[in-house]
Amino acid sequence: MRLCYTKSMNRVAQKSADIKTKYGTFRCVFAPERDMGGYVATAPTVRGAISWGKTLADAKRYVVEAIEVAVEGDAVIMAHKAGYIALRRPSRVAA
Repeated sequence: MRLCYTKSMNRVAQKSADIKTKYGTFRCVFAPERDMGGYVATAPTVRGAISWGKTLADAKRYVVEAIEVAVEGDAVIMAHKAGYIALRRPSRVAA
């Protein structure tokens, strides 16, 4: 557990846990969210993996999905840059 301070200098405890996904185990940080309530969950080692949940259990479940989507997205981008796959631009949908 790590303490951090908000703008009004209130102490807030952050929690961390190792979260298992289908791509491995990642250290995640859970911080209370003051405006909406609940918890903000981040995986510092995975670029773009951030989520929110009303309860700590929800935040843990949702950060698993955020990590998996970020890892899969990076894999697609790397495959495209290496020339293994071709990405096409989405077609316009008439309104």
